[in-house]
Amino acid sequence: MNSSAVSLREMVQGAVEKHRGKVGALMPVLHSIQETFGYIPADAVPILAGAMNLSRAEIHGVMGFYHDFRSEPPGEYTVQLCRAEACQSMGARELEAHACKRLGIRFGETTGNGLFSLEPVYCLGNCACSPSIRIGDRTFARVSADKFDALIAGLEAKQ
Repeated sequence: MNSSAVSLREMVQGAVEKHRGKVGALMPVLHSIQETFGYIPADAVPILAGAMNLSRAEIHGVMGFYHDFRSEPPGEYTVQLCRAEACQSMGARELEAHACKRLGIRFGETTGNGLFSLEPVYCLGNCACSPSIRIGDRTFARVSADKFDALIAGLEAKQ
C-alpha cells in the first residue's frame, strides 16, 4: 500500500472517529474528507463504508443527492453562479448559458485544463446587485457576459 493510500485511510478513519456516535455522522465525515482533498476520492468510499457499516450505495446516494459533494477534483478556480430568483430576474439564466459556452462545460464540471469548475449556488447574498458570481472567496456583482469574459481572461492570463 502506498503512502497516499495510507494517509487517505488514516484521514477517513480519523474523521469517522471524530463524528462516531453522532446522528447523521456521514454528512460531517464527507465534509471533512472533501475539505481535506477538495473532493471525495473514489478510494475513500469503500474505506468509509467499512468504517461506518454502510454500503457503498448509501454513501454514493448521499453524495449524489447533495450537490456540494464532488467526486472529481475541482478546478484551480471554482466559479459559482447564483441561481436564486433575484439573480434570475436580472439575467442569470443568460449568464449561465454564456458561462457554459465560454468555459465549454456545464454545472458540476471542470474544464479540460483543470483551471475552472462551474457550480450553481442558490444565493450569494448580493441580491441588490444581481446577477452575481463568486470565484474563490470573491463575489462579483452585476456580472454581464462581457464582465464574465474579462474575469475569466484575467485568471487565464495568470497561468
